[in-house]
Order: sequence, then structure tokens, then C-alpha cells
Amino acid sequence: MDIFLPVKASILVVDDEITNLSLVAGLLREHYQVKVAKDAERAMALAQREQPDLILLDVMMPLVDGYGLCRMLKADALTATIPVIFLTSQTDAENEELGLSLGAVDYITRPIRPGILLSRVRAHLSESQAARAMRVNNEYLEFEVNKRAKQLTAMQDVTILAMASLSETRDTDTGNHLRRTQNYVRLLARYMQSKPGYSDYLNDEVVDVLYRCAPLHDIGKVGIPDRILLKPGRYTQEEYELMKRHPSLGRDALESAQRVAGSSAIQLGGPADFFEIAKELVQSHHEKWDGSGYPQGLKGQQIPIAARLMAIADVYDALISPRVYKPAMLHSKAAAIIVEGRGSFFAPELVDAFLALQNEFQNIARHYADTEADLAEKLDFAISAIGPEMG
Repeated sequence: MDIFLPVKASILVVDDEITNLSLVAGLLREHYQVKVAKDAERAMALAQREQPDLILLDVMMPLVDGYGLCRMLKADALTATIPVIFLTSQTDAENEELGLSLGAVDYITRPIRPGILLSRVRAHLSESQAARAMRVNNEYLEFEVNKRAKQLTAMQDVTILAMASLSETRDTDTGNHLRRTQNYVRLLARYMQSKPGYSDYLNDEVVDVLYRCAPLHDIGKVGIPDRILLKPGRYTQEEYELMKRHPSLGRDALESAQRVAGSSAIQLGGPADFFEIAKELVQSHHEKWDGSGYPQGLKGQQIPIAARLMAIADVYDALISPRVYKPAMLHSKAAAIIVEGRGSFFAPELVDAFLALQNEFQNIARHYADTEADLAEKLDFAISAIGPEMG
């Protein structure tokens, strides 16, 4: 059977006088592991390498005195938390006050009384070890919380994509539309983070939430009959009115999920309100800058930022992708249509951002292309090779 003996605490004694070192070390060795140093340079090197549990420090030393060494110890991340006790013949109150102000935990004056020295060392070691255990525990807890948060975020993302796919699987032409559009949204949002009218809203957390909830933009299509959703030709006016209901249906679905999440204490998205951002994006991404969109006929700044970003992403990808009712367009033609909608369909500043980011949009489309054939159809490689045609 293995027997594990308790590890003795380690103490570094610093004094330029050999007699003092021998006396103090002799008192401590029965109870602790003891290292000694005669000057600040040696003491600092030992403290950094050995990480003692406590340091006993003389004040009066040549070159760098005890106060100077204490400053060095407290300024170094490796040694800053090691408790320091001054052990000195300087008995005046001013020196004691200075020592404590530099971060020492105690100030003991000579002549040394062994019982008092051992009692104070034991007390400070106990306090130090408790504080160290708490730091280790806190670090472990922080690690576990971060790990669980990452796991929860990953599960949430999978759930979001699964929910979004409920609508997309009924539309056989959409392919990687979800992945492409969420990356377009993040690209635009990051670009606009420093722009007037957007910088106050688009912090990093909101951008992350936008990226995560973008795949839900057409979740309301689950409520649209297949005869309309999969129709290969133009809608009748009645069919179009039914199709226009999907943003509101999506918002209602999210509102219902939000109530369930609230009642069961489920948290999605952190401090940035995931559901509020998602509802704005889902309900309003078919609104137009001139007020002619649906379902509410919002105009200009009334349209939430999340929806403005989604509108560019969704329309661009729809244009460059084949649908049952149309072939895929080249990037150059799709870009021209978006420019044509500047100030009528889309927010003018977002069209300008799109033009500045054309190459990145095409890179995303290539990376998440559905097939090689689709890739050749949807991207204008000749134009990409020589740079954006427009902008």
C-alpha cells in the first residue's frame, strides 16, 4: 500500500547576515522546507523558480534593500501573490507602515521570539494556502463554465440549423443557402461596426447573435403550403399574399419559443437578446427602404438593422442561386440589381458596403457552393479574376 506524506510548505528566507539566516532557518526547518538567499538578485531568481509559499525578508540589505525587493516581488506576476513578512531590527512605526503599504502581510521585529515567529508564519501560511486553494477552485470553475458555455452554444447552433432546415428541406433548390447567408450577414455586420448609425448597435456580441440567428430568416415557410412554396412559375396575387405571411409566421414561432424558454429558464444568446434580434430579422427582412415591402410596410430607419443586413444577404444569394422558377445569375448581374435597389429596396449605406465587399461575398459563395456546376453558374469568374466590375 502506498503511503503519501503531506508536503511541507516552503519558505524563502532573505537576509545578508549569515548568522540571521542560520538562526531563522534553524527555527523553521523542523516544520517547513527552507531556502535561503543573501541578496535581492538571488532571492528574486529563487522566488520566480521555486514559487515558495511564504517569504521572510530583512529590510537592511546592500544594493537593493528589503523594501526594494518587496516592490519587485509584487510587480512580477509570478511572485505577486506570495505573502511577504518583514523580519527586521527596524522597530519604528514609519518603517512598519512602509513595509505593510508595499504589500507585506506582517512586520516582525528583532530580537526574534521563536514562539511568536512560528505562530505568525503558521497563521499566514494557513491564510495563503486557503487563498491559493480558492484561486485554483475559481480557475477550475471558470474553465468548466467556459467549457459548458461553448458546449451549450454548439448545441444551440445545431438546434437553430435544425429548426431552419425544417423550412429549407421543403425547398429543394436552397442547398447551402443558410450557410452562405449567415456568413454574408456577419461580413456586412463587421464592416458596418465602425459606421455611423450602426456602431452603437453592432458590438461583437450582437454580430455573433446575428450570425447565429440568420439561418432562421425563413423559418415561417413551414406554414406555407407546398403548392405555393414549390410552385415552378409566378404566383397568382392570392398565392403571393399567402407567401407574404411567412415573415409573420416565423416571428410568431419564435415568440412561442421565447415563452417556452422564459418559463423553463433556458438562456439563448447571452446578454444580447437572441430572441428579440431573431424576431426583428425574421419579420422584417422583406421590408424595403422605400416602404413598399412587407409585412408591415416599414420605411427607412424604421427597419431594424438586423433585417436590413439580412435583406442584402438573402436577395444576393437568391439571385446567384438556381430556383425552380429561374436559373442562377452571374455575380455581375446580381450586383447590378442590388445597386439598382439602392435607396428603394435596400439601405443605401449597405449597398455601398456590399460593393466594397464584393470579392468576399463571392469567396463565401464559392466556399459554400452547392455543387461544382452551381459554382460555375453563379459566379462570374472572369470578372472576379480582374477585380469587381462595379464599386
